[in-house]
Amino acid sequence: LVALSTVLSTGFLYRFLPWALVVLALTLIFGRVFCNWICPYGTLHHFVGWLFNVRKNKERWHSNRYRPIYSFKYGLLLALLILAALGALQIGLLDPICLMYRTFATALAPASDSLIDAFARLLGRFGLDLALLDHLKFAPGSERRIFSGSFWIGSLLVALVGMNIVIPRFFCRVLCPLGALLGVTARFALFRIDRDVHRCTDCNVCMSRCEGAADPQGQLRLSECFACMNCLDDCPEDALRFTMLELDRKQVRVNPEIGRRQVLFSSVLGLLAFPFLRSGGADDDRNYSPALIRPPGSVEESQFLEKCIKCDQCINACPTNVLQPATFAEAGIEGLWTPVLNFNIAHCQLKCTLCSEVCPTGAIRRITVEEKLGKGAYAEQGPIRLGTAFFDRGRCLPHAMEIPCVVCEEVCPVSPKAIQTVDQEVKDVFGKIVVLNKPFMVPDLCIGCGICQAECPVTDSRAVYVTAVGESRSPHRKLLLQHRQAG
Repeated sequence: LVALSTVLSTGFLYRFLPWALVVLALTLIFGRVFCNWICPYGTLHHFVGWLFNVRKNKERWHSNRYRPIYSFKYGLLLALLILAALGALQIGLLDPICLMYRTFATALAPASDSLIDAFARLLGRFGLDLALLDHLKFAPGSERRIFSGSFWIGSLLVALVGMNIVIPRFFCRVLCPLGALLGVTARFALFRIDRDVHRCTDCNVCMSRCEGAADPQGQLRLSECFACMNCLDDCPEDALRFTMLELDRKQVRVNPEIGRRQVLFSSVLGLLAFPFLRSGGADDDRNYSPALIRPPGSVEESQFLEKCIKCDQCINACPTNVLQPATFAEAGIEGLWTPVLNFNIAHCQLKCTLCSEVCPTGAIRRITVEEKLGKGAYAEQGPIRLGTAFFDRGRCLPHAMEIPCVVCEEVCPVSPKAIQTVDQEVKDVFGKIVVLNKPFMVPDLCIGCGICQAECPVTDSRAVYVTAVGESRSPHRKLLLQHRQAG
């Protein structure tokens, strides 16, 4: 699904995405086996459904009957593909692989690490050395990782998984766009469940554990069948088999149950959603958010939104925790949960390019440390600039309070330093002579790494902060017409 969506939005098929052909081949041979036997998100829903399944047999039969709401996923898929074709790639919001990875990286893994830390502190009160517990963490040896908006990302998972109590495999049956795509493809599958009507006694036992609500007791809904084989195990009459030979074509419904009106409504919804998503102008160089600072190597914003699938692999790979899932405040609706840098938490390491190495779609193009720093073959184009730092002199200790402070200048990693100082000798309110190193920014040298903001001792609202202006990925966001050079 990601491969198809990125092809529609960009016209290119990116590295590793051709592996989707393996899933396609499996579906064309065996039907929707991916949904039941491979998909990790489907496995999670299957496990939770099994764990809390306290229904009696007749209740199970009723819960596993096909319902018209199960066709909703096909309309959702159509709307998302239309959006992708128009250039608004939103498939990552509900693609099960992206959803699963994003939730574990930004919500479940940090929560697990925090729980282990709390447990270690509790037992540490009794004098126990629990250093080994650190190895159980997703990020051993590191400071507690925090992610903005992780509560809502985790809550979405809890809500979707919790719905299994109401409708078994709720996400898979009702919402999953990947399942819908595989359901459409499964109509061409060579193998499928076949029912021998002469042996079948209409006992409905086969419905008790049907994962896809495919109605194996009647006309099999091929697009809904997960090929879980539960019905074969449960049938007391051996009336069901999984085969490609001597198929009874009267006992199958090949096409998904989606009507013309639903197709029309979904198409119109996809077409109307695009201008509404773009109406805020978050992708426009005339109205971009100063806090929308993308990872090094990111392509221009409109192209970025055409490529980013919100999988958050880059966020998980970031060693400093500076990469965060964007909220509505930074990126609007279209850019929700795409990666942004939050320099209040940490900074972008000078020689790190991990985020560019894990991006599967080219939203963050692969770069080298040499290119990031503007060295060697890239000396003429200069370093990659993420933004530009500014000073709030009303909060800066030397400027506003006559208190000596040179933290930002000391930590500035570029040479010559982008933060310079003007030294001024003054008598403070206590009658002492102090030398104030009043900082100012040299925008020609600033690369927007954010270490000055991260280390600023004014920790509530930083006296030095980085905004997106001056980033090198867009020529229309320049701060200077031309960068000055020494000599």
